[in-house]
Amino acid sequence: MTAPNPRKILVTSALPYANGSIHMGHMLEYIQTDIWVRFQKARGNECYYVCADDAHGTAIMLRAEKEGITAEEQIARVKAEHEADFADFQVAFDNFHSTHSEENRQFSEEIYKACRDKGHIAVRSIKQLYDPVKELFLADRYIKGECPKCGAADQYGDNCEVCGATYTPAELKNPYSVISGATPVEKESEHYFFKLPDFQEFLKDWTRSGTLQDEVANKLQEWLDSGLQEWDISRDAPYFGFEIPDAPGKYFYVWLDAPIGYMASFKNLCEKRGNIDFAEFWKKDSTAELYHFIGKDIINFHALFWPAMLSAADYRTPTAVNAHGFVTVNGAKMSKSRGTFIKARTYLNHLNPTYLRYYFAAKLGSSVDDFDLNLEDFVQKVNSDLVNKLVNIASRTANFVFKAGGTLTNECAEPDMLADFINAGDVIAEHYEKREFGRAMKEIMALADRANEYIQEKAPWAMNKEEGREQEVQDVCSVAINLFRQLITYLSPVLPEIAEKTAEFLNLESLSWEARREPLLGHSINKFKPMLPRAEMDKVSAILEETKGELEKEAGKAPDGKKDEKPAAKKDDKKSKKNKGPALREDGNEVIADTIEFPDFAKVDLRIARIVKADHVEGADKLLQLTLDIGNGETRNVFSGIKAAYNPEDLGGKLTVMVANLAPRQMKFGLSEGMVLAAGPGGSDIFLLEPHDGAQPGMRVM
Repeated sequence: MTAPNPRKILVTSALPYANGSIHMGHMLEYIQTDIWVRFQKARGNECYYVCADDAHGTAIMLRAEKEGITAEEQIARVKAEHEADFADFQVAFDNFHSTHSEENRQFSEEIYKACRDKGHIAVRSIKQLYDPVKELFLADRYIKGECPKCGAADQYGDNCEVCGATYTPAELKNPYSVISGATPVEKESEHYFFKLPDFQEFLKDWTRSGTLQDEVANKLQEWLDSGLQEWDISRDAPYFGFEIPDAPGKYFYVWLDAPIGYMASFKNLCEKRGNIDFAEFWKKDSTAELYHFIGKDIINFHALFWPAMLSAADYRTPTAVNAHGFVTVNGAKMSKSRGTFIKARTYLNHLNPTYLRYYFAAKLGSSVDDFDLNLEDFVQKVNSDLVNKLVNIASRTANFVFKAGGTLTNECAEPDMLADFINAGDVIAEHYEKREFGRAMKEIMALADRANEYIQEKAPWAMNKEEGREQEVQDVCSVAINLFRQLITYLSPVLPEIAEKTAEFLNLESLSWEARREPLLGHSINKFKPMLPRAEMDKVSAILEETKGELEKEAGKAPDGKKDEKPAAKKDDKKSKKNKGPALREDGNEVIADTIEFPDFAKVDLRIARIVKADHVEGADKLLQLTLDIGNGETRNVFSGIKAAYNPEDLGGKLTVMVANLAPRQMKFGLSEGMVLAAGPGGSDIFLLEPHDGAQPGMRVM
């Protein structure tokens, strides 16, 4: 059904880089965008969702060279992988293109020339570090050396991961090229710059026009107040990208043509469809809407450089740039060693994508706050809401209708309740529109609770055993099926696969938002089929194990691609297993029978940690759940058997010592990511190690 005054909307997500696999951090953004787009389409708006692979840059050129293939072959292979992952996660692009396309070349040259001809391009020579063996200029990521501040080895060319210092590559001590190992030399080259300061006043107004979230606008205000700098938009050959017009051997920096890829992908869609007017969406005075969904780490490109270039080239600027935060897993940064740097395909190998789509929606708001994927909560949430509440409504009632002929009653036995469900769609729609998906899910699940209470109260299974109550059974179950239809309509942007199964079950062509206003009366339905199995924690554990296995596989390969020999230390492990048990002193206490060498002890990473929060663990007699700050913004979840000795409320803010590199352990109550150190005979006589004043989270214990 078409809306009375349909809006024209173009939506994009940030372009994934064509140099690696899609992972959970990526999927948050694409699922968030896909939900919003599906909602707009369900409302009858003319909405298009386009994206593309970001296919240029030195990294892609070097990877292709390493693989022994052309850069074009490399990006084609990765594009096929990306498209398969997105399709299996039910992310429905109207077009997924590539920045290495003729459309993108044309738009990049056009926008550059417009900026150049209006005086917004500067040209000057700069000095950079150069790899004399590879014969290319080195970006910061391709230079390592000793930190000029603390002397730490193997630090990248812009900042030290040990002491946190920032510097220029030229300041590194004993620098070397990550690519060839050669010592870089300083070399001069002519570069092209976009004069971003020319747009200082324009951007001050534009960033405060309601286009950005308040917290993003406030951050950009700091940069505007300190004065904008010119942006280096050129790179020297060899480089995989588009050559700058009238500048032989000079190429557009990947970030110049990446956002222009939105235009190129949409142009490609227009040419494919033949009935979409490109200019209607991109002309300067366009009344169509343009929305970008991005991560907060690339806001400067989308909210400063991009609108400035569009303005210079007389194109429209975005209606809104919607930024989101980073994804953490179990309260910590995604980590390969902990098995939480999860690829999209690894997830798909074990779990239904419907689960993740719903969990993201249930927790997402419109802010730029980071998103925590708590794996235990994930399993509990999807089972509680989707299986126990939602699908349960139809599974408990549909067969009664089907066995009686498969036709819903001609009148609704609960018109007021059904009207409440229908009217709730207006509030839910407002939440979707504002990207407050979590609020929308709460409204929907509150309705699901009401529907289940109604079914439980009426108990059609009990009525069905009593003679003469057949019509009552049909009345109740017909109401339940109508309520289920409303709920799935509201959830269809989040759960497209469940929506398709429901449309088939209900014998409907679609579940459009406006069609919900007409109840299903005297309507024939099909036999109900199971829609969604329960999520199992062992499948989550399998994902973590597979992810760790991928890391081990990478680490176990020597530079020539062959596996390393197994370390000789493995032989000693067998000897240690021959010990029958601990030796005893005369007083009967244990003595340490086995010793370890110092190098083995040195592998233990002891860190100062601050207890951010301590909680009781439901169902556990001895455990407390600790949230530990171990520095650099990283937190860990640890279960510790200290409940008899400490009250949770007394622990907040205390410093302690933890083993930070202990392999995570999946427990009944969740994932434990380390161990805090304590001493004592046990019971209430357990004492956490507490460092002296002056210690800070993240400090290593020597």
